[in-house]
Amino acid sequence: MPLQSFDTESMLTRGPTSVAAADRVLHVLAVLAQHGQPMSAAELMEATGLARSTLYRQLARLKQWGFVLESSGHYAPGPLSLQLALGFDMASHLVHHARPDMQALARQSHESVGLVVAVNDSVVCLDIVDSTQALRCSFEKGRSVPLRAGASAKCLLAHVAPATRNAILDLHYGADTAERQAALSELEGIAKAGYAVSSGEVDAGVWGVSVPVFGSPRQAAGAITLMAPILRAQGQEAALTGMAVVAAARISRQLTSP
Repeated sequence: MPLQSFDTESMLTRGPTSVAAADRVLHVLAVLAQHGQPMSAAELMEATGLARSTLYRQLARLKQWGFVLESSGHYAPGPLSLQLALGFDMASHLVHHARPDMQALARQSHESVGLVVAVNDSVVCLDIVDSTQALRCSFEKGRSVPLRAGASAKCLLAHVAPATRNAILDLHYGADTAERQAALSELEGIAKAGYAVSSGEVDAGVWGVSVPVFGSPRQAAGAITLMAPILRAQGQEAALTGMAVVAAARISRQLTSP
């Protein structure tokens, strides 16, 4: 199965008010999927920018088809969305090839390992292998965070197409600021090093290293991220980074082999 690419740049330039009529229902479903918990109509109106009447029409369609459930005035992904997720798990080329080496890395490091991809201006977790230790870090499967801070976001952003990277930097920092230039310089360093490291940038007390996996020699398909409590990672950063780099290289070979 070929890896799917997302038209990130064009999606970033489309605000809620410019969403075409045919896309509105998908826009509502995407907001629900990314939120991670049930949302009220007021929250959905704010997040989507849709008028109340328009929003209710989209929700009615989604409920009719089973993509959304309503309970006590709150909306959440429905059973058909779950079926899609289960189908993705079984069919995903990237997850299929990455999971054995993710499991091996988790056993070797005794830490949690996630598989992440960039979707529009977010980092989305496709798969996770949790540490068996009582004190562990976990990036929930399906969770999304902004494509800005943390090892996962920076690793992915360092390896997207330049036009996409510039659009995302413009979104977060503006077109011409010192902060934007500093972020760009950091991403260039990450691309050269081949991995990104962060400490407490997204979740307090969490250290992480993220390494790209490649579906072709020049195109990153995603990244694997090893996460550990900062106290346990201290003094082990180089060893954990080396383990992650080796695992990512093995996954890349699997993805690019005939």
